[in-house]
Amino acid sequence: MYLPPVGLGTMGIADPDAVATALLLGYRHLDTARIYDNEAVVGEGLAAGLADSDLDREDVTVATKLWIDDLAPDEVAPAARESAARLGVDALDLLYVHRPRGDYDPEATLPALDRLVDDGLVRNVGVSNFELADLDRAVDVLGRPPAAHQTELHPLFYRPELLDHARDHGYPVVAYSPLAGGRVREVDAVVEVAEAHGTTPEAVAIAWATEKEPVVAIPKASSEPHLRANLAAVDLELTDEEVAAIDAVDREEELFPE
Repeated sequence: MYLPPVGLGTMGIADPDAVATALLLGYRHLDTARIYDNEAVVGEGLAAGLADSDLDREDVTVATKLWIDDLAPDEVAPAARESAARLGVDALDLLYVHRPRGDYDPEATLPALDRLVDDGLVRNVGVSNFELADLDRAVDVLGRPPAAHQTELHPLFYRPELLDHARDHGYPVVAYSPLAGGRVREVDAVVEVAEAHGTTPEAVAIAWATEKEPVVAIPKASSEPHLRANLAAVDLELTDEEVAAIDAVDREEELFPE
């Protein structure tokens, strides 16, 4: 499974045109979740984007997540089928455990997800918002690393130990809210780097995140200018000193705590 450096986070997106436009601009990774209540919107945008381009369905990674009340072993398959139907796809490229809470039981939930891979409904199993102990247990139960770990990551909330775990086990980290809900514009270190490069704090935040192997970012955007800008941010090259200055920001503001 290939995840490009920048994908589209869709939480709060209610217009399928934004998704279709993203695909036409070059996005190849769409991320949603059952709890966002917009899988049908993403599916409509996916269908429109495919129809208006020369893209094949296989060119786009479509990811969604099972909420905490979908994680009992007898709920996993029905919930995944409903998500696939709303998205209008035969198979989910990446299906995450949204949070290891509620009905989550690693010994029961993860094998149930694995059976969906065997059945062809799901191509890859991922996890989201996991702690190190949760990640280690998932690796033990699955007998392999997750296909991806999605976690909040931005200049105001950065957990290098999660990246170390991903590097050690060979899976990507998918950074959600990489713009910190717009708060990167308030971070002096980010603003200073942006001014030095003649660009925006948002571009710097995305470049900072994706510079960190093995991180890919999924900023949300709905307007064409913002979609273009986020996609282009990976071309921004930061110096080691600039990266270190942002790493050293002494603030932790988790936007989506448990």
